[in-house]
Amino acid sequence: MSTVRAELAPTGTLRAAINLSNFLLVSDRNFSGDPIGVSPDMARAVADRLGVPVEYVLYETPSALADTALDDLWDIGNLGAEPERAKTIDFTAAYAEIEATYLVPTGSPIRAVDEVDRDGIRISVSGRSAYGLWLADHIEHARLVKADGVEASFETFAQDGLEALAGLRPRLIKDVERLQGARILDGQFTAVQQAIGTKRDRPLAAVFLREFVEEAKANGLVQELIDRHGVNGQLTVASKSE
Repeated sequence: MSTVRAELAPTGTLRAAINLSNFLLVSDRNFSGDPIGVSPDMARAVADRLGVPVEYVLYETPSALADTALDDLWDIGNLGAEPERAKTIDFTAAYAEIEATYLVPTGSPIRAVDEVDRDGIRISVSGRSAYGLWLADHIEHARLVKADGVEASFETFAQDGLEALAGLRPRLIKDVERLQGARILDGQFTAVQQAIGTKRDRPLAAVFLREFVEEAKANGLVQELIDRHGVNGQLTVASKSE
């Protein structure tokens, strides 16, 4: 463990990068400004296993977090895993998943997720979100209209009269209440894989984190955190990695 500790927390403190933009994973902050939620609790559990204190390094968006992967600012990063980010971050398997789908405006003829990727359809999306990056790789006919953040994507969709808004289902449930007659489509186009990542030059740390995440899913820790923070039914425990 001492070798893993030296590699994963070389300063003697585990510096945990936390994405603040996902309200399912970070629900609030305490009196000292530290984040509260499933994601920071997972980071604290990693630190406890290592036997070191945790220091939270906070980012307003996942893209801002991912952009610092090559800088010496954090030791682990909690965010959605996807191929573009994996070029510089060594991810565990997912510990939790969030369904991503579409919201369509009142009167829309679109009834199913597979009807969205068609010519003439414009999809508003938070451009560097995990689901936005997934769409950029998979959409073939519709046009992605990329916005800088989740709220900006909603405003673009509403103000410019776009045909679809991509997002995480729990957030879209809030957004649909703001637009009379809008609908959320059944099903999903992807599920965002919430994972823990570290720098790619830390092989022992990567193995330790992968084993930790699998254990946390198997022993009920992830489900316990989901229940504790009141996000059951919105955040689900990811399947065991093969």
